[in-house]
Formats: sequence, C-alpha cells, structure tokens
Amino acid sequence: MSVKDRFFLERDKAVLVVIDVQEKLCLAMDHKVLGKLTKNIGILLESAAEMNVPVLVTEQYVKGLGATLAELKEKSATASFYEKMSFSSCGSPEFVETLKASGRTQIIVTGMETHVCVLQTVIELRDAGFEVHVVKDAVMSRDKRNWQTAIEAMTLTGAVPTCTESVMFQLLKVAGTEEFKKLCKLVR
Repeated sequence: MSVKDRFFLERDKAVLVVIDVQEKLCLAMDHKVLGKLTKNIGILLESAAEMNVPVLVTEQYVKGLGATLAELKEKSATASFYEKMSFSSCGSPEFVETLKASGRTQIIVTGMETHVCVLQTVIELRDAGFEVHVVKDAVMSRDKRNWQTAIEAMTLTGAVPTCTESVMFQLLKVAGTEEFKKLCKLVR
C-alpha cells in the first residue's frame, strides 16, 4: 500500500462513524470542547450527505445515556443507527455486518469518549483490516489526558490521525465544483 493510499480518503471507499454522542453523556463533557466537537461532527455529517458517504451512528445504552444529540441527529437523516451495550461499536453484530456489506475499507471515526468507546472501536476495526482515520477535533473525553493517551494508542495501531477540514477536503479532491462551493462555507 502506498503512502497516498494509506493517508488519502476516497469517497467511494469511506464510511463516517459517529460513536455515542448522546444527551446524558454530553452533560459530563466540557461544554466549550463539546461545542467544537458537535460543530465538527456536523460539518462531517453534512459533507458525507453531500458526497454520498454512508454514515453509521452508534448509541451506548440509550435508556441510560439518552439518544444522539438532536442537532446531530437532524443532520443524520440517511444514517443507520445501532444501539449497543459493548463499549466497542464492533460489539454490535449489525454494525459490523453493515460495515462489511458496504465493501468500504476506510473508516472515518468521530465521537466519545475517546479513551473508551472510540479507542476500543478503532482497535477492533484495525484488527479487522480497515484503514481508520481518527478525526482528532471530532473525538473527545472528559479529561484531556485521557483523550491524548487514546490518540497516541490509536496512532500506534496504525490509525491515521486527522482533522475535520482535512477529511472534508480529501473527500472533495478539487475546488471549483458545486460541492466545493457549498461545503467550503461550513468551515469559514
């Protein structure tokens, strides 16, 4: 695999995964950081919708933690939702089946908490042979040290650390298109 194949995202190979950005879990988060996280995940959801990139959303124990934040749920109209009890999203057989059936190999990961559900999901996705891109400005933990440790661990697994704008512009590939004109407004 070339460096370009490993680091560049392709819209026909990519899937966006949003892990556990749920009402009650969000109450425990730093609200300033949470605002940035939801803005960035929103940008990625709108970009995915515009470019026909599939979106999978997981929710951990909905009865206890609530549903996905309403502002993200409304941007996830075409997403598939999966409730889970395991920390790893891969603990949901339906999630794994959908991912495998898609035939896509690049997984763009966002969500919370970075050092628990995100980390365990990334480890299992990497172990299953997927190329994983962790969007550092679209994952969070209650404690920044836990976030940093998890980013380092995921990078050691071979996951590619990235950011919201890099993902969007890699999927776009070129400027001047109608998609570009529409989506670049999201990051101004």
